[in-house]
Amino acid sequence: MPATQSRINDFVIKIATVNGTGSASANGLLMKALFRMGIPVTGKNLFPSNIQGLPTWYEVRANRDGYISRSGRVDVMVAMNAQTYERDMREVTPGGFLIYDSTWPRRAVEVREDITVLGVPLAAMCNERFKASRVRILMKNIAYVGVLSALMGIDRSILQALLEETFATKPKLVESNLEAIDIGYQYALENFTCPLPVRAQTMGDNAGKILIDGNAAAALGCLYAGATVGAWYPITPSTSLMDAFKGYCQQFRRDPENGRNNYCIVQAEDELAAAGIVLGASWCGARAFTPTSGPGISLMSEFIGFAYYAEIPSVFFDVQRVGPSTGMPTRTQQCDILLCAYASHGDTRHPLLLPSDPAECFEMAVHAFDMAERLQTPIFVLSDLDVGMNDWMIPELAWDDSYRPDRGKVLGPADLDELEKFYRYLDRDGDGIPYRTYPGEDARGAYFVRGSGHNRFGGYTEDGEEYRDVLDRLLVKWDTARGLVPEPVLQAAAEKTSVGLIAFGSSDGAVTEALDELAEEGIDVDYLRIRGFPFNSEVQAFLDGHETVFVVEQNRDAQMRSLLLMETQACSTKLIPILHYNGMPIPSDCVVQGVASNLGNRKKEAAA
Repeated sequence: MPATQSRINDFVIKIATVNGTGSASANGLLMKALFRMGIPVTGKNLFPSNIQGLPTWYEVRANRDGYISRSGRVDVMVAMNAQTYERDMREVTPGGFLIYDSTWPRRAVEVREDITVLGVPLAAMCNERFKASRVRILMKNIAYVGVLSALMGIDRSILQALLEETFATKPKLVESNLEAIDIGYQYALENFTCPLPVRAQTMGDNAGKILIDGNAAAALGCLYAGATVGAWYPITPSTSLMDAFKGYCQQFRRDPENGRNNYCIVQAEDELAAAGIVLGASWCGARAFTPTSGPGISLMSEFIGFAYYAEIPSVFFDVQRVGPSTGMPTRTQQCDILLCAYASHGDTRHPLLLPSDPAECFEMAVHAFDMAERLQTPIFVLSDLDVGMNDWMIPELAWDDSYRPDRGKVLGPADLDELEKFYRYLDRDGDGIPYRTYPGEDARGAYFVRGSGHNRFGGYTEDGEEYRDVLDRLLVKWDTARGLVPEPVLQAAAEKTSVGLIAFGSSDGAVTEALDELAEEGIDVDYLRIRGFPFNSEVQAFLDGHETVFVVEQNRDAQMRSLLLMETQACSTKLIPILHYNGMPIPSDCVVQGVASNLGNRKKEAAA
């Protein structure tokens, strides 16, 4: 056996299977068991866009220090897919372990001297114990959890408790799953040295923490914010957001007396129609939203521009995926920044909220509805597939029962009594935001909703000066928005430094880990995580206060860097892009190498 460094509660397990074989339950069971052992853990699901038959992978990272990004290493590979076996073997870190189903022998050429290969006849053992063909396939996956339990010290009592909770109403399933776990567990004990140097050890119980994905958290935020209308057209990776919202509404938005639904969810014929439904509901006074991804935002652009110019509150969740065009629907990127910031034709600018994890998806969902109604404009919440569909460990979500929705400047009948006349697009307060009314409440508050040229009084116009008057007021509103977006988060280096780094969204975990690694190498970097657009004065101050600023993002064209150059006074030569765009979540070593190599080259140039 090759020498292996002891790695307790600091490892990556990667499981290679075939899509549609039911491995998701086994992988989830594995991750939850590590979580209940008190170990910080996160899961990354790397799946194909078809329904069945193509390779799929699931990465579980356990890290005692709480790092959550992809580490760039694989300590234990469970290679259940013969077609990807060679590729999977190549990914194992030297000194690591590969476990495979030895029911069918592998070619002798597929070996590596620097890793340990462990063959387990999973299919053969399950074929002996279980009769139905589908059950055999499913139990084979559960059996490799048993193998890992023995090899890596994963608590079997926790596995049993999880199964009993999952199948509380189906005791026979608990029995069969426990049998499959025992098959793998006993084989590993009898044939291998257990546990491995790479193993788990109980740290506690992760009290106060939960496992949740960003789409479920965002849907819960919509519920808490008071949203009652959702419209969407199904698209990966955002569909599960509406699925979760529907489930929450069925539980909490039904009248307890008559059983009627107090919500409306519409699956539209396309994304443009979904956006139209949201605008109509929002105009009527409901809190409404649509979840989509990049291709959907492209199709919604006409209505987005209408909402901006007609000043209709609306919330858009863009769970970003790889583009352009259809791209890779089940891979992650941060490639819709410019698309959403300036969506639609003409002079448009839209506020963006940039959550870094499911906790912020929950919080920013609520914030988005308040901002949309306060500003009377479209608001975009930009997460991505990594945040939206993967499992993250976060603190338990907290809620302030004193919260009341900010409905913005809405005039009711009593307010209209005090006005000589209501003008829909007149700025009375100097913040660029006019007053609105709900349709049907009072005839004195009636007005035409215009996507065509209109003046401050709401009347149709093609007069250039009247048109410019409205456009200039919208810029005043944009300045007001700067004070409403979430504040950026500053993480100052231990030592004073002229080097800064900007990142946003799901890149945060990789950056946080990378900064610790850089600090160990004597490289101090200040870090500013941007959480919203338009940028406020803190962003400009950070840019002004550093000679070099790295901008980390997951796209090819450095879109956030472009946005900073367009919307601040930043000098282009000081903004250095660090880009990752292969569709996989960004690992920390990408950031480390990007910073260290650039600074090293600059030192060489200075010395020369």
